[in-house]
Amino acid sequence: MNTTHKLMLAAIASLGLLSACGERPPVQTVQTGYRGTGMEQNYNPRLMKVVAERNQIGGIQPPADSSGPLAKDIYQNVQVLNDLSVGEFTRVMLSMTEWVTPAEQKNCTYCHNAENYSDGSKYQYQVARSMLRMTREINSQWTSHVKQTGVTCHTCHRGGPVPQYKWFTDPGSGRENAFVGTRAGQNSAITGLGMTTIGHSSLPYDPYTPFLLGDANIRVEGTKALPPGNRSSVKQAEWTYSLMVHMSESLGVNCTYCHNTRAWSSWEQSRPQRSTAWYGIRMVRNLNNGYLLPLTQVFPQHRKGPTGDVAKINCATCHQGVYKPYFGQSMAKDYPELQGAKKPPAAPADAAPAATPTAKKVIASADTSVRGRL
Repeated sequence: MNTTHKLMLAAIASLGLLSACGERPPVQTVQTGYRGTGMEQNYNPRLMKVVAERNQIGGIQPPADSSGPLAKDIYQNVQVLNDLSVGEFTRVMLSMTEWVTPAEQKNCTYCHNAENYSDGSKYQYQVARSMLRMTREINSQWTSHVKQTGVTCHTCHRGGPVPQYKWFTDPGSGRENAFVGTRAGQNSAITGLGMTTIGHSSLPYDPYTPFLLGDANIRVEGTKALPPGNRSSVKQAEWTYSLMVHMSESLGVNCTYCHNTRAWSSWEQSRPQRSTAWYGIRMVRNLNNGYLLPLTQVFPQHRKGPTGDVAKINCATCHQGVYKPYFGQSMAKDYPELQGAKKPPAAPADAAPAATPTAKKVIASADTSVRGRL
């Protein structure tokens, strides 16, 4: 448990003590840089109590026997978890029932046809299959962001069929004003138009479409005074800042969690978390385009947004108010079934073909080349 985590828990504990005295709990501060530089993280115990309740890991099924026949050889239409034993496969299915299905249902028929479990006609069945592929890809291909903590279905769903934190492309309906005309995608302080999307601020209300679905340039600050060729305007800076505010709120941190106050744009002087966030942006963008957009024709109309697009993910979908989901506790480590496809058993040594003289020369040459670079 690191210092930040300990201080968060202390802040939560102090809430009960101070409430008994009739006092408002103070904001807890973690210093992350030199004094006087503003390098600190601030935590409000009242808010931390709320996010702590929201970040409790879900139920974990007992480990399953990995021996025995494969699920694909026993059940029909097993396409994603076809490397798992029957026991492992059943364990994942039972876990998904607890993590994803509605509270009033909690059984397999949310996704499956009770008369024929291999029937894939329900949209939930098709979506679940795609989400299993996505989960395995995150845990095996995106360790640059999720590290060894990983994710499970519960990370986003938290016990419900639809994640609480998701987004649709916002067409801005009702946000424009007859007197000032278009607001260029910004929130408004005018009563009835709403200021609730990005930190209750007058910033662009949909930074997700250009940055977490598209690959619009996020960086607008130059490294030199009056740099030639930098066409970024104040308006473009507002879009970038809107994304940064979203990330700050999603993780429950301020800007200095990633950036250094003395050199905001410098990667060399940034905290390590900035690199993790960089990969996170690209991971979210990849998942939205690779797994969620292709489900547009699968989802029914009532599950789509005002422009007919499917729900997509952003930073809040997993983090839900804390710097690491569940404050860094890992559910994924208890689910090797979701870490990626199992590697097939290695062939016996005596079954390996002998290297020909030509192959031996190629191997020796490659080995020499690698050693030279090291």
